[in-house]
Amino acid sequence: MKIERINEYTLKFYISYLDIEDRGFDREEIWYNRDRSEELFWQMMEEAHRKESFTLEGPLWIQVQALEKGMEIIVTKAQLSQDGTNLQLPVSKDRRIDIPVSEEAGKYISREKENQKRQKNEEKNETNRMSGMEDGDGISFIIEFEDIEDLIALSHAFRNESMDTTLYAYKGKYYLNAWFPDELSDDRQDDDLSRLLEYGLDTDVTAYVLQEYGKELIHERALETISRHFPMNP
Repeated sequence: MKIERINEYTLKFYISYLDIEDRGFDREEIWYNRDRSEELFWQMMEEAHRKESFTLEGPLWIQVQALEKGMEIIVTKAQLSQDGTNLQLPVSKDRRIDIPVSEEAGKYISREKENQKRQKNEEKNETNRMSGMEDGDGISFIIEFEDIEDLIALSHAFRNESMDTTLYAYKGKYYLNAWFPDELSDDRQDDDLSRLLEYGLDTDVTAYVLQEYGKELIHERALETISRHFPMNP
């Protein structure tokens, strides 16, 4: 997926149908299944938030164009006027476009914002529950490995007793879900994550995709288990 920052208010996405399928979605269902299309959209927005620091607050004006090999999506942060009669779309710092909306439409936008926040929180809690961690207890990162030898080397080179790991196989690659507890300092988390990425790769594959479509190989303490069963090659 490509993300282009147009300005501080607007992002342009290009995502191919192959990328959509790699994320665990069917190219047809994103047009006809609202829940699945929203799930894909919020995955994309969270990625934009990480990479472009694009905040997710407020109403969003979304334009979708179907292309031969994918989709182009333009997302603009908007806001309701104080009286709720206009949806204001910023074109530049000094210029806005006011789009009239009915009172019911204004209520709908506000209601959708609350629904989106609630849905995201529910999905986060469900993902945490499925991975055996309660909400607020820590944070997890997904690391991709193309070769099992890289995982074996990591298991012998890295030790962190407070970090738990789960290993998945998905589409011919290995994925390590590394969970850091809250009591671990931010600096320590950054250092440990940097060491993990010396052996693996950052990825857009999410824990949800791995849990739904991947194969769980080692449920917990994956690195310790690999270290015990696979000695380092001389």
